[in-house]
Amino acid sequence: MHTGLKIGAFAAALAATFGTAYGVGQGVAPVVEDRPPASHDRHTEVSPEGGDGHGGHEATPAGGLQISEGGYTLDLRTPRVTAGKQSELRFAIRDDSGRAVTAYRREHEKELHLIVASRDLVTYRHLHPTRAADGTWSISVELPRAGGYRVFADFTPGKKGAENLTLGADLAASGPYEPKDMPSPASTASTDGYEVGLSGGLRPGKEGELKLTVSRNGRPVTDLQPYLGAYGHLVVLRSGDLAYLHVHPNSTTKPGPDISFTATAPSSGTYRLFLDFKHEGTVHTAAFTVRAGQASAAEPTHDAGHGH
Repeated sequence: MHTGLKIGAFAAALAATFGTAYGVGQGVAPVVEDRPPASHDRHTEVSPEGGDGHGGHEATPAGGLQISEGGYTLDLRTPRVTAGKQSELRFAIRDDSGRAVTAYRREHEKELHLIVASRDLVTYRHLHPTRAADGTWSISVELPRAGGYRVFADFTPGKKGAENLTLGADLAASGPYEPKDMPSPASTASTDGYEVGLSGGLRPGKEGELKLTVSRNGRPVTDLQPYLGAYGHLVVLRSGDLAYLHVHPNSTTKPGPDISFTATAPSSGTYRLFLDFKHEGTVHTAAFTVRAGQASAAEPTHDAGHGH
């Protein structure tokens, strides 16, 4: 997986009205906020047309925009689940001959990173599924409410010269549906007893620095631990089409309470940021809403963070 920012996208179609049921054949709809278990991970940067570069300094073609790319296809064998119930997600990555891929290059300690996000950008999961010998990936997941979700598979095939890819597919969770508004822009987020401050901001088509400061009980946390080879992972999703960005810190040295990232927003608009950090053996996720072109520090409201 690239250590810059990676952007994928999927169409945002919000459907149904308040109080209706989300059926497996309906259009996508928002998902209600939840607080999943504290364990997850991820990374990357964006150009105006989407992209990925280490620390946000290089741009590459957009990822996650389609289910097939570069001769590989995401075969999501579980296209629908039941909201509020434990379900097993199963999928395979197939090559251009239709065979399931069984050789991958390990990046950031994993062969494949899986992101599941709701279309309202409230529910978020960073998962690491298990691969069977036949190339089938699987992982147990419980999605909180009915609605539309997007699944992103981030991987690099083991084939010599293969490049990193992010493929995306839609996932539906059936059950009683209730819309949820995205939280307002904020410069602080609380999660699991930690408070994370955000300064800087996203700039459309230009690099911008995002600095996140972790504290607990009013004191800076200076002993953050590395997680998947980095001291923090930042995933950014754009409201509307959920353009996908994954960013790693600018420095590989121990950051203390501050973690700095460089990212480029592909356009103006509202984005949802998910920061993964590890402390005292546990991974936590803090979530923010920001608008590209506006410094986050100018938005004094508070927002609750969410674990994967």
